[in-house]
Amino acid sequence: MRTRLFRLAVPVLAAAALLLPAGQAQAATVFADDFDGPAGAAADASKWQMETGDNVNNHELQWYTPGAQNAALDGQGHLVITARQEGGHTCWYGACTYTSARLNTAGRFTQAYGHFEARMKLPRGGGMWPAFWALGDDIGSAGWPTCGEIDFMENIGREPSTVHGTIHGPGYSGSAGIGAAYNGPVFADDFHTYAVDWAPDSIKWYVDGNLYQTRTPADLNGNRWVFDHPFFLILDLAVGGDWPGSPDGSTQFPQQLVVDYVHVTA
Repeated sequence: MRTRLFRLAVPVLAAAALLLPAGQAQAATVFADDFDGPAGAAADASKWQMETGDNVNNHELQWYTPGAQNAALDGQGHLVITARQEGGHTCWYGACTYTSARLNTAGRFTQAYGHFEARMKLPRGGGMWPAFWALGDDIGSAGWPTCGEIDFMENIGREPSTVHGTIHGPGYSGSAGIGAAYNGPVFADDFHTYAVDWAPDSIKWYVDGNLYQTRTPADLNGNRWVFDHPFFLILDLAVGGDWPGSPDGSTQFPQQLVVDYVHVTA
């Protein structure tokens, strides 16, 4: 539901992508991370890179750290992204009071079209902002929002039983992004599966297999459909920002976004 601009630790490189002809059905796995490995290990660097620093664009309050400081395997097949209340860095607003992590697949994996799915257990509490989403791999040349953004799943802590799916592009970005909400259980209580089916002329969102939204070029009020080229994946847990607001007295730290797997088929 908003801009999530970023800076990469390395330049965005054009990676190999599978472009499927319209109507062609395949079920090949093109990306899979089940986060197997020893407890305390960092995410697989051949699949993910860590973004570092702050995010002034959304007025978020965290500092994203490298390595396994705030994103590590738990030894039980999960990636755990941890938001902590701690200082030690200087953010856009002064001394940071939180740390967290953001990972992306830019330069490692990009994909146009297919089935994108993650099974996750969300954090809880005011100011928490977990997300599973994607940006067009031409962001370095086209800029945002012309590159396109697909938010597969976003949640803000003050809405514990609601997740959002949104698209952003030229003429429909930031608070004007086009999307819908899914109301279900308290998503921090257990793991749930969040998925998108992306085709050349449609994007469909699911929670636990339940279709709750379909978007097509007809929904854009004449604006350009920019979901016709490869995108890269992003996982992050932000703290604060324009949309979720700041943590409040009910927010207990640390908070965790626990990711069981990320799979992409085409």
